[in-house]
Amino acid sequence: MKLKILLVPFLLLCFQASSQNAELDQLSLEEYLGYVKKYHPVIKQAKLITSTNEAKLLKARGAFDPKIEVDFEKKEFKNTEYFEKLNSVFKIPTWYGIELKGSYENNSGQYLNPELNTPDNGLYNVGISVSLAKNLFINKRMATLKQAKLYLKQGKLEQQLLVNNILFDAIDAYLNWTKYHQSYETFKRFNNNAQFRLENVVKSYKAGDKPAVDTLEARINLDSRKLDLEKARIKYVKSTLELSNHLWIGENTPLTLRENIRPTSDTFSKIKILLDNSIGSTSIIIEEHPKLKLLELKRKNLQIEKRLKINNLLPKVDFQYNLLSSNVDNFDSFKASNYKKSLQVSIPLFLRKSRGDLRLAKVKLQDIDFEIASTKTVLLNKIKATEQEIASLETQNNILNNLVNDYNSIVKSEERKFSLGESSVFLINYREVKLIETQLKEIENNYKFAKTHSKFFKLLGKLDTL
Repeated sequence: MKLKILLVPFLLLCFQASSQNAELDQLSLEEYLGYVKKYHPVIKQAKLITSTNEAKLLKARGAFDPKIEVDFEKKEFKNTEYFEKLNSVFKIPTWYGIELKGSYENNSGQYLNPELNTPDNGLYNVGISVSLAKNLFINKRMATLKQAKLYLKQGKLEQQLLVNNILFDAIDAYLNWTKYHQSYETFKRFNNNAQFRLENVVKSYKAGDKPAVDTLEARINLDSRKLDLEKARIKYVKSTLELSNHLWIGENTPLTLRENIRPTSDTFSKIKILLDNSIGSTSIIIEEHPKLKLLELKRKNLQIEKRLKINNLLPKVDFQYNLLSSNVDNFDSFKASNYKKSLQVSIPLFLRKSRGDLRLAKVKLQDIDFEIASTKTVLLNKIKATEQEIASLETQNNILNNLVNDYNSIVKSEERKFSLGESSVFLINYREVKLIETQLKEIENNYKFAKTHSKFFKLLGKLDTL
């Protein structure tokens, strides 16, 4: 109940009466899309894709954060100090397989391993750790960071495609609502005509100018119009509720349209104008299509994976070199004659795991290449087919417009004949049925024409620009 109280003043403010019809509030396509873009929860959800990938990028950059490590160990038993060891290290990872390192050691004790002995003031180390083969030009943390940057771009494209789909569904709901509103208004108008005709026929019958059978036929025609009107009304009500599925306000608060809210009369023609103002060369647009750009980013991602797998074929050769000094206050005390170095070499004999991983990476690259080529061809053909469909629907619309005008003239002519006693209610009803059928076909064709335009935008991935 509280929600309804809040919605009433909101709708009164947002949906103002048309200047041409003060009694009828209208919701235009632009206003409707404005609410959908700003408040639709799924569109808000789509923005989380970018936020998630930004968090992943931050996490990947963490692999290059400097580190401080402290290792302290002491053993004392029966008043005897076996050993006391302190080792603190400061590491700075770099982009390539090189790590800068500084450390401090201070060890003592009766049973300390002689190689761990240090001066009384401790021993300082300044050095470097280098991967000379595997992990030199690419390693896991480098690959992860590169992929995270690509994921951020992918997230924006995925968000664009998701918003594109949501807006297409929203536009379709609005166009559907417009179609059923126009159909309902058409049946309402002809229902009023049938009511008016019945009243006149009854008056003529009472005056002795018309036979009783004309009143029966006029009544049957009115009941038929009432039935058609009720069917059109329920379709219109359902389409209004479907439209409301896309209307939200504030923090996930759904909106329900008032009964007197109507679509604007120029809805179907507006999409064509928007298209004509926004469309460019298809060949240029297809290269910028978000789906193709997304596949290209995925391909770059797989190329990074492939480089990483090639890197795993190399032997592991890690070299460390450290300059030693017991006096950190004087940097000149670090001399080349005081050093500690190490070399670690590891070579798998058969490399079956690495070769298998590399083969899989190459297969995935081939697969994405096929997908890119296929997607591009399918998109181009769909766009061309939609362009042809738009042209055909425009031609059909011109024909239907002429037919409606001609049938309307025939109905008016038949009504004049009837007033002069040269026609019958049957003939008027027959002409009118043809007029109604043609008007409904025109409304349906206008709906298809507008929907095909929005479909064209969806194929181009450009609905978010409307």
